[in-house]
Amino acid sequence: MKPSLGFFDMIQYTTFLQSIMNEMANLKMSCRMRSSLFSLFFVLLAFVGPAVAIEPAQIPAPPEVGAKAFILADHNSGRVLAESNADQRLEPASLTKIMTAYVVFRELTKGNLKLDTMVTVSEKAWRTEGSRMFAQVGAQISVENLLKGMIVQSGNDASVALAEHVAGDEAVFVQVMNQNAERLGMKNTHFKNSMGLPDPEHYTTARDLLILTSALIGEFPEYYKWHSIKEFLFNNIKQTNRNRLLWLDSTVDGVKTGHTDGAGYCLVTSALRDGMRLIAVVLGTKSDKERAQANQTLLNYGFRFYETRALYKANEKLSESRVWKGETPMAELGLLKDFYVTFPRGQYQSLKASMEVNNSAVAPVAQNDKLGSIKVELKDQIIGQADLVSLKPIPEGGFFRRALDSLQLMFKK
Repeated sequence: MKPSLGFFDMIQYTTFLQSIMNEMANLKMSCRMRSSLFSLFFVLLAFVGPAVAIEPAQIPAPPEVGAKAFILADHNSGRVLAESNADQRLEPASLTKIMTAYVVFRELTKGNLKLDTMVTVSEKAWRTEGSRMFAQVGAQISVENLLKGMIVQSGNDASVALAEHVAGDEAVFVQVMNQNAERLGMKNTHFKNSMGLPDPEHYTTARDLLILTSALIGEFPEYYKWHSIKEFLFNNIKQTNRNRLLWLDSTVDGVKTGHTDGAGYCLVTSALRDGMRLIAVVLGTKSDKERAQANQTLLNYGFRFYETRALYKANEKLSESRVWKGETPMAELGLLKDFYVTFPRGQYQSLKASMEVNNSAVAPVAQNDKLGSIKVELKDQIIGQADLVSLKPIPEGGFFRRALDSLQLMFKK
């Protein structure tokens, strides 16, 4: 792997040259002397220029954020760029609705639910306290409108109506929420309701919310786009999205706000700039303004000092491994998903990729069986790794192939 000089380095290099030339042009000297200095300058650049261009940038420490907990990470590579108290269990408030949306999106994808399905609003949903989309008891509302009312207006009534329709009862729906949390690897999360009302047994962490948000964005891009809606009109009442960054930063396209007295002001944001997507989770700030500022600060830090690149595509042959007693002797190896790495800007050339391959596998080999690994290092630190898997199944070979390979393995041992 031989990465080329990064675009960011070229900008720095050109800016450096321009500043030196401007300073020389401002000096009071004869045209002949200035011409001679320019010539000498460019001769020197032929030798020192490349060294200037690849000088790695110094990454400052992450910014301090006035929150109980926060985390910033790249969506595609999963690399965490900044965090504080990311595993502390805290009250999520309406950030709970990210999981409620996730569960409903899964039901839509499975075909168990349709966007135009009409849902009857129960008295329980209508009476639910907190933020509302103002759904009337007994009203028939489509799943799509309930989702938008929950996502944009943070309607607790919409959350309960969706939960009851999907699972028959909100308590059963909450069980499904917790099952999905466990499946996704949210190790410090437990839900007690679908909307985020306070409860001693209702908690999560910044890291778990990062896991959930990344899954929602990656699995349901067609529905995630609703998180960027700035306002929603329902029942002749227009309400705006409480996520301030949707107005302040054109690259931000979600995700969800939350607030209770116990939780403070919380916000999960995601932004996409030049193909790089970051997710920031901020819990427990003191005001609406502070949670927006904290998220903006984290996003700007990540985009300014880091970059993300896709190094390898999924399902493409990257290597081979020996398979004994198989119908074919070699297995083609590749990745289950695209392989991204996130690293400090300007250090692409310093990345080193290596592969380890298992050459002792015995047939049968199933598709997607792990037969190796790939890792990328920067200055002897692993910044990305993934399994190499068999791209195709390899069944057992015939009698003579098995017998011949058995003999070879005997001598090999």
